[in-house]
Amino acid sequence: MMQSGSSSRLGGTGMSEHTSGKTQADILVVDDTPANLRVLTGILKGQGYKTRPVPNGRLALQAAQSDPPDLILLDIAMPEIDGYEVCKQLKQDAQLREIPVIFISAHHEQLDKVKAFAVGGVDYITKPFHLEEVLARLETHLKLSQLKLELAKRNLHLEELVLLQVKELSDSQMATILALAGLAESRDDNTGKHLDRVQIFCRLLAAKLGESAPYQGTITPGFIENIHHASPLHDIGKVAIQDSILLKPAKLTTEEFEVMKSHPILGAQTLAVVLDRYPKNSFIRMGIDIAKFHHEKWDGSGYPYGLSGKEIPLSARMMAVADVYDALRSRRCYKQAYSHEESCGIISESRGGHFDPDVVEAFFHLQLQFKDVREKMAN
Repeated sequence: MMQSGSSSRLGGTGMSEHTSGKTQADILVVDDTPANLRVLTGILKGQGYKTRPVPNGRLALQAAQSDPPDLILLDIAMPEIDGYEVCKQLKQDAQLREIPVIFISAHHEQLDKVKAFAVGGVDYITKPFHLEEVLARLETHLKLSQLKLELAKRNLHLEELVLLQVKELSDSQMATILALAGLAESRDDNTGKHLDRVQIFCRLLAAKLGESAPYQGTITPGFIENIHHASPLHDIGKVAIQDSILLKPAKLTTEEFEVMKSHPILGAQTLAVVLDRYPKNSFIRMGIDIAKFHHEKWDGSGYPYGLSGKEIPLSARMMAVADVYDALRSRRCYKQAYSHEESCGIISESRGGHFDPDVVEAFFHLQLQFKDVREKMAN
């Protein structure tokens, strides 16, 4: 039986805004002895708590699942399901596992207490107990539970702030890099839409190629997103090429072409500085591959390294087709624009020479979409 002591109010006060947002702390009292239930629930109500008496473990689990309490006072020795099993099942439920469980039992053995803590109990009170002890421990664990919840909310808020700041920083870096790419492109692109078009072309090619078995493990949604964002970086190295070469309306001399051929390396070096600071950034890493290798050719006759076949990164092989198609369709100071049909013919003739045959095949599945994008975004 319980031993009463001081009648001082130890519970109820300060609990108006508890963990669940209720006006009173909700205590589930579980005991198979009716007299114990009546006495304990009566005392707790007198201290300002909302109480729910439950006579066995099965009903306790049902009551907790239908309306989770703020704390559970749990007897151990009960028929059908004992207190240990009740507590174990509560801790296996994602919605209930954080509810503090205080065992109240006539078992005095140390092993009983160890088992109670092992299944997830936060405290253990032996019968007969003092009123002051029960109320003090109950209030302590309610406050701890409330503080834990508040801490979790603050941590979540902090994580959201950090993610927001990282996103803002990432967006700022992306804007800076793309502005540099746009600066390079604006020097020899009259429309300013080239970067926008190749983004769409590369996304289309990647999505289509990803449908075929050999590429399904490589071309993931992340790969498609990265190539969409990284494709505008392909000619970023042109920033370092002087206008007299970049904008020359006639054929370049051998010496001038050697200078022009340096822009893939210059672009990759520019992006490598960013990668040094953010080594896990897959978008920048793909941007380096595209910038450095998009002038390589499938047959090994490209530049700057003369790579061939699958030595060339897949992203650069797709970029090559997207870039050449758009370049063929565009008027430049040194050439007139080709029609869609003429451009398709040139790409077809370059299958297995300039271009990866698989990428060319994907292109021809998409060629009407390429034409549509090119005509809608001509200016």
